[in-house]
Amino acid sequence: MKFALTSKGDSVSDEILAKMKNYLTEFNLVIDEEEPDLVISIGGDGTLLEAFHTYIHRLDKTAFIGVHTGHLGFYADWMPKELEKLIIEVARTPFQVVEYPLLEITIRPKGDEPEDRFLALNECSVKTAEGSVVLDVEIKGEHFETFRGDGLCISTPSGSTAYNKALGGAIIHPSLEAIQIAEMASINNRVFRTIGSPLILPKHHTCMLKPKHEKSFLITLDHITRRYADVKSIQCRVAKEKVRFARFRPFPFWKRVHDSFVADDE
Repeated sequence: MKFALTSKGDSVSDEILAKMKNYLTEFNLVIDEEEPDLVISIGGDGTLLEAFHTYIHRLDKTAFIGVHTGHLGFYADWMPKELEKLIIEVARTPFQVVEYPLLEITIRPKGDEPEDRFLALNECSVKTAEGSVVLDVEIKGEHFETFRGDGLCISTPSGSTAYNKALGGAIIHPSLEAIQIAEMASINNRVFRTIGSPLILPKHHTCMLKPKHEKSFLITLDHITRRYADVKSIQCRVAKEKVRFARFRPFPFWKRVHDSFVADDE
């Protein structure tokens, strides 16, 4: 099996990376940073997000697993104290694959420039540095509402525990192929009226965001922010691609949620 390692860059993560590299090569596994079968992310969720975007071009061939050394390890479920066990599992045990849905974002300009298509593991947020965001929201080609406020967050089920949760969105199990749209400080008056609740759209429903005014937008996909001007529309839907996580032991989603947000450390 071919593997690659990524690190948060701190001393603890780098030390674990070195150990895993030495031990796994002793087990005759091959380091291949170009075409790995397995990517081992050492750090926190941010480190795994970076690994996801590094290998986004081969999601159907590469699986991910995380070792938690950061402050939040929702995706990274192995602890440093379990390093020896993980090395043996990776070296000797064929891993099972768990697939999670992804978010597809297509940004279409008003001019002749080509559209941009992106995938997000957690979420996409749409904001502006020029006052309020004003968008017509269409669902399945029908006008749903005109949104005015700080912005919108469109999340995946696994990403529903991140920014979406902080905005009051629901936590969705990743076995459900859906996306969620959560509002950021919406303005409601006699001119603008929004639903005021998060929307959960199934796989076959597409959401289209159409700017009402000429503004530049700050569009963030996971940890990557880009500025766009002259935007005609932003299309949001469940992607046909999925992310693959390697599992060497059961770790149910609701246990992840409990351990991340509910568990008492005492």
